[in-house]
Amino acid sequence: MTQHSLQQRKLARILFDEFHNESWSIDLLTAQQMQPNHPADSSYALAATELSRRDFYVDRNLHDPLTAETLQRVDVLVIAHPSDTKWERTTNVQNGSPVFDLDEIDAIQQFVHSGGGLVVLGETEHDKYGNNLNTLLRPFGIQIENATLTDHAHCYNNVPSWVLADGIAMAKQRDVVFNLTEGVAQVCFLRAGGLATQEHARTVLHAHDSASTPAASLMAAAIYGAGRVVVLADSDLFGDDDLHHFDHHQLWLNVLYWAAQSAFGKATFPQSAQNADSASLWPMLKDATNALRKLQKPDGGLAEEASHAVAAQLVQHMQAAIQALLPQFAHEQGYLEAVIIDLQTWVEGGFVRPDFGKSLALFRPERNRQNNIGHIVLFPLYTPNGSPDTRFEALHIRTPWPEWLSTLERTQFDNGKFVPLHFVDYTDGYHSECAVLFPETVALTGKPSNHFGGIFCDREAARYQHTVSAACRLMKVNLPPQATAFLQSPDLIRDTFALWDLIHDRWHSHGELPFDPFMIRQRLPYWMYSLEELRVDLQTFGSAGDLERQGFPFARYVRYGILFDRIFRFPITGNRVRNYDGLGGQLLFAYLHKQGLATWRDNALTIDWANIEAGVAGLRERIEQLYRDGIDMTKVQYWLAAHELVSEWVKPNLGSKWAKDTRVLSDESQPKDWINRVLDDEFPLSLFYLQLQKKLVAG
Repeated sequence: MTQHSLQQRKLARILFDEFHNESWSIDLLTAQQMQPNHPADSSYALAATELSRRDFYVDRNLHDPLTAETLQRVDVLVIAHPSDTKWERTTNVQNGSPVFDLDEIDAIQQFVHSGGGLVVLGETEHDKYGNNLNTLLRPFGIQIENATLTDHAHCYNNVPSWVLADGIAMAKQRDVVFNLTEGVAQVCFLRAGGLATQEHARTVLHAHDSASTPAASLMAAAIYGAGRVVVLADSDLFGDDDLHHFDHHQLWLNVLYWAAQSAFGKATFPQSAQNADSASLWPMLKDATNALRKLQKPDGGLAEEASHAVAAQLVQHMQAAIQALLPQFAHEQGYLEAVIIDLQTWVEGGFVRPDFGKSLALFRPERNRQNNIGHIVLFPLYTPNGSPDTRFEALHIRTPWPEWLSTLERTQFDNGKFVPLHFVDYTDGYHSECAVLFPETVALTGKPSNHFGGIFCDREAARYQHTVSAACRLMKVNLPPQATAFLQSPDLIRDTFALWDLIHDRWHSHGELPFDPFMIRQRLPYWMYSLEELRVDLQTFGSAGDLERQGFPFARYVRYGILFDRIFRFPITGNRVRNYDGLGGQLLFAYLHKQGLATWRDNALTIDWANIEAGVAGLRERIEQLYRDGIDMTKVQYWLAAHELVSEWVKPNLGSKWAKDTRVLSDESQPKDWINRVLDDEFPLSLFYLQLQKKLVAG
């Protein structure tokens, strides 16, 4: 199966205008009619397909002038070289005109000012084509000049009119706002004119000083109101013949993602899985559960001073609410009926520590992984990262399970227990950092049934978006436009966490493994958990790269997710008491920094995007080598070797009793004694992280 059949979420709408005698069409049949002998010379079909495979709906405007109503339904308008038919074969040879009337110009300008994107592709000898693009572009501070640029020193294939952009100058002027050239090293403009810029417009690509017009502007961009405009002095570079030459493909994606930025901040995910009946009944269950929580002691039983009569009445309210909700959650009938019985058993047993083993055995959300299916959950449990006390919690949740995720789980990343979750509402215990729903957290007298593992992707995504976006701004990270769009979109980040968690969870039981791959109870020195979680994320990083190369572009977001969560969020959030996720992030950043793949200079962090995957693979191999060697060591020797590996990049605490130069070797027969020597902050934060943490708090 190829990944081309997987359809990711679409968040932005691109409209190609073909009503005004454009010289390019995104429809192959139209292009063939325009150029029967060589349709590719009039085709933007490949360019449109590359967008359709990603986050964009793509459509054409064929029959009518552009209006405010038309533009209201799109996010980016593309105008590709309108021309009088005496100069070019065009999309509308019978009745069309390359001229936009005044109402259209006004509508387009208002569209951009309100947040729309505009991409205009010009051509050499601009004036002869009879269009009025310069009238349209004047408010944006960009004009297409009537010129034919040549460069005998910097051209492709010895053709002076095939002008190469000045890549060195481009690299020097990279900008965190006008970041259209990230990942772009070489661009060739074929028969280009030039651009004039003024006011708020900015040249993004320009020719060499050796060009007929030295350092002529070849590509310019402007922010106008809430919208964005990009103009290029050539239209051939994105045609079917040239899209995959040089770095044109990456530039094309950068242009459209940059122009469509405002579309990615609009949430499209359904905000509720409840209907009118469940909306009215759920508060009854929530309120009664919250009231009962206040009467419980830490083990989940009723506090001695609490009224049994009040508790019994609250339980009756909870049972009544669940019974009334049953018709809306028929797929959970067996479980919800068992909850009612377990509640009654708790009351009749004298309100001692509850045992919800029977209902837990029937709670099987992994059997109902349908997109946006809702669940009502009620258990006595503790909430990790919240409270160690056992309290009743009620959750109204839904399961995101889009077709592409279902297909990948079924065909490549089989993980029958994984359940991505989103909150609809919850009781007070989940007003915490808790982002999981695990059987191990439910109050039982016996061993829990281990059928599922629930991850609240929306909570993880919200924390990620808040911290990482702020860190990237502060660090002035050289984000590609696609990454910038990603960080603005709650929908994309939620979906990313679902795929990330699916693959991550599966890698825990694949590859070079320690003896305790999940290590939930922390029976080892905490850096062992750091290495395992980091190993799994680095494997997931590689799997995402493979998926992208196989034809599923969405997987790139998993790589952004892992990289920035690891190096930004994990090290500076949470406390410093044996923070194994934080240490994994510290290790990844230090490794990348010392490899020259993450450079901190002039108060800006630059990522070497072209080589980051190879760098991540190098660290992954080091961890896997430790695992391979570890089976031939004693337990303490294995822990020491892991400590030394981490210490290569993250310096241990000066007071460490494990550091290679300061440790006192002693008997290995009591591993627990060695664990007791671990400092809570065995690997303190570096100066980089201390400053980042301080700035984020201040900001």
